[in-house]
Amino acid sequence: MDLNHQVNNAKIPLQPHVLIFPLPFQGPVNCALKLAELLCLSGIHVTFLNTEHIHRPLLRHTQVVSRFNSYPNFRFETIPDGVEHEKPVSGDRFMEVMEAVDTVSRPLFREMMVSGSLSSRSDRPVTVMIPDACFSFAVDIALETSTPVVVFDTVSPCCLWTSYLNLPTLIQAGDVPFKGDDLDVLIKSVPGTEHIMRRRDLGSFCRTDDLSDPVIQLILKEARTAPQAQGFIINTFEDLDALILPHMKKLCPNIYPIGPLHSLHKARLMANTTLVSSETTLSNSVWKEDRTCLSWLDKHPPKTVLYVSIGSLATMTVNQLLEIWHGVVNSEKPFLWVRRPGSITGEYDESQIPVELLERTKEIGCIVDWAPQEDVLAHPAVGGFLTHSGWNSTIESIVEGVPMICWPYFVDQQVNSRFVGEVWKLGIDMKDTCDRLIVEKAVKDVMGTRRDMFIQCADGWANLAKESIAEMGSSSMSLSRLIDDIKVMSSTTK
Repeated sequence: MDLNHQVNNAKIPLQPHVLIFPLPFQGPVNCALKLAELLCLSGIHVTFLNTEHIHRPLLRHTQVVSRFNSYPNFRFETIPDGVEHEKPVSGDRFMEVMEAVDTVSRPLFREMMVSGSLSSRSDRPVTVMIPDACFSFAVDIALETSTPVVVFDTVSPCCLWTSYLNLPTLIQAGDVPFKGDDLDVLIKSVPGTEHIMRRRDLGSFCRTDDLSDPVIQLILKEARTAPQAQGFIINTFEDLDALILPHMKKLCPNIYPIGPLHSLHKARLMANTTLVSSETTLSNSVWKEDRTCLSWLDKHPPKTVLYVSIGSLATMTVNQLLEIWHGVVNSEKPFLWVRRPGSITGEYDESQIPVELLERTKEIGCIVDWAPQEDVLAHPAVGGFLTHSGWNSTIESIVEGVPMICWPYFVDQQVNSRFVGEVWKLGIDMKDTCDRLIVEKAVKDVMGTRRDMFIQCADGWANLAKESIAEMGSSSMSLSRLIDDIKVMSSTTK
């Protein structure tokens, strides 16, 4: 064989091309876009695959397309999902979306990866796949196509460990389904949290008595497939999850803790002044943000305002709304309350609200549909956060040193609220109750009676978070290792 023929047949190393495929909900998409931009800054080509249902409001309410136009190495792709709702759905429709993705998107995605626009036959094949860890089918397709895969799970690592990856262990030990009604029984079968976790603190799906429940089956699939990936990206920093990370690494040795992701992302962007100006908007919100609330906050002294939000998926009943509302108003603390459209279930209108509650709210409160949360939590006036304990909200609050009052809704939030109260000592866990007297006392404790203790703990964690994203910090080093590993994996892709 002549030399020219040998050269023509030699394998040419592929340029790194990462496919990011997030869960089609506000929180996961927000995190995934930040990761995508960090990879773009390192020169890696990124294709970001959204399902059509979540992509529509993202285009409508953000400048994300014009922002990413700064990167010639980035492109959006969309895939049909069969979800017809015009607006983003609430958490009670989570499985409706997941089942639609499984029915409609999964076969189309397989075709894209096996023989279509993202396959080895295309002009620019995907060399590394980063799907949400919940998309077990994506891991299967990566293995089928010999594509290196690193999963990204945007739930909290404490829930990922205790309630996702250990769900088979919990079932085998007889801890799930629960036997009897006592939710305060300690869960001793999960390594690392034997003296911390009660039944009520496990992921909300563990409360089912039916192991054939679709959410249980989804989590079991993730527990089986995720450890088969070449790596696991999580939004935390080493110090914060020191309790569980050593145990996680025994199951998934290659873990990349790159959190707080929003802080690391912001720091890297600020270091690239050509990409960020004072007018640049970094929002990835699929809801329209009302920034007038920041002017309202400007009128208040430091650490005097309670911020209230149950996030992008959680809901509450009219009765729960009234109990929390009364408790917040009776605390006499000024409050900024985000009430997402669709977050109150059942028939609700203001005629159901006592006049005195409405009047006092006009005097000390501000209610908006949606707020720029990172900016709100960073505002000096905010001194407490009544939260649903979603992981993005929790870690954003940790970064800004804001103590929390936790009222969890579902998935990882029960675990997060336990860690906030019991492990990190950053606030009060108010799960499984909704009583105006308890709410009032919790607000007064966090922002009055026990304020100094909570602030001291919060400042300590905020400083550790800041250290983690410094140049030689643990999360910065993890990101550098991820980027290096993507390049190595790309060079060996078939």
